[in-house]
Amino acid sequence: MGDILFLAHRVPFPPDRGDKIRSFNILQKLCRLAPAHVACFADDAEDIAHGDALRPMLGSLHIEERTTSRTAGAIKALASGKPISLTMFDSKAIREFVERTLAERDIDTVFVFSGQMAQFVPVLSADARFVMDFGDVDSAKFAAYGQTTGFPMNLVHRREAAKLARFESAVAHKADASLFVSDAEAALFRERTGASNVLTLENGIDCDTFDPDSFAAEFAEPLSEISGDGPLLVFTGQMDYRPNIEAVRSFAEEVLPDIRKQRPDARFAIVGRHPTAEVRKLEQREGVIVTGGVPDIRSWLAAADVVVAPLRMARGIQNKVLEAMAMARPVVASRPAYEGIDAVPGRDLVVAESPAEEAQAVLALLADPERAAALGKAARQRMLDRYSWQSTLAPLAEIVGRNGQAELAEAAE
Repeated sequence: MGDILFLAHRVPFPPDRGDKIRSFNILQKLCRLAPAHVACFADDAEDIAHGDALRPMLGSLHIEERTTSRTAGAIKALASGKPISLTMFDSKAIREFVERTLAERDIDTVFVFSGQMAQFVPVLSADARFVMDFGDVDSAKFAAYGQTTGFPMNLVHRREAAKLARFESAVAHKADASLFVSDAEAALFRERTGASNVLTLENGIDCDTFDPDSFAAEFAEPLSEISGDGPLLVFTGQMDYRPNIEAVRSFAEEVLPDIRKQRPDARFAIVGRHPTAEVRKLEQREGVIVTGGVPDIRSWLAAADVVVAPLRMARGIQNKVLEAMAMARPVVASRPAYEGIDAVPGRDLVVAESPAEEAQAVLALLADPERAAALGKAARQRMLDRYSWQSTLAPLAEIVGRNGQAELAEAAE
């Protein structure tokens, strides 16, 4: 068996945000099967430095900072007729790395993480395998943006949705397998493209890291900025990501006021890196806390009386929900945030159909600590039973055609 070429739109380390969590765990699994050669983009100089942690496990690594702005990407997209998602992630150096690696190494599998990177896959030999991990149906996300944003951005999003849908379909018909994080996303993609080689490879959760008991033993005292009077409601996520921005704005404006009518001491903490000015402005509202990046997200999860996931638009499996459930916290999730997660509403988490229901669900849990604790206990057990990475990535070896090597890797572990 030959080596693996792995292409990713962002450095797959550290596993501290949704896409990096998935890409790192997949790459780690692939490295147990064969030598892996990686080409990826970095967001900034700090991100480039993370490559040092990856090099010991890789055959080779090419990493470069992505410098094309959205405006420049849009101009290139209009001139070329391509999706902006592709022009923002174009790179001559990555094309050269791919060409050189395929020429100099015995590569029999090309694994592509995120649709933007499929543009770097050349025509492969007949015996080489091409696996495309789309994760979510990105074109559907842009179509939703096109319906919910105003002029002129709605036109930009609609163009992106149409262009990207055609690109996704073309890639899927070239790939030996197209992967998605949930059955719902896979079914939607099959319906939109007619592709038959579409599979589900779910996200997982590191239940050893997100373990409330071991975390409590390691950090006996809560962080000073978390301590305070009144129940704490927590949302976690990358806070320059549009669905997260819309979620916290909706919760702060439509849900929290109803909660504070009965619990005026309730606090809503928005926890995550790179909060936009729009998010920062929410801190002007009574009871809202905006933390920015924090040293350890588990501190805020452990301190939360309720974790909320009020996403109005979501695709695939939400890592923020898995993390909160693994930490045995009671979760109130919107229907979009819950879809894709194999858990029982009412037993493992609460699913609310509207902002009004979210407020009622949070108040009910605050009024009944025993039920909240039972919900959290059931949530963690569900994560242990269903969502360990070892379990969710079990099909990966077969997908890349390395069943025998998988058995050897498991024996070595």
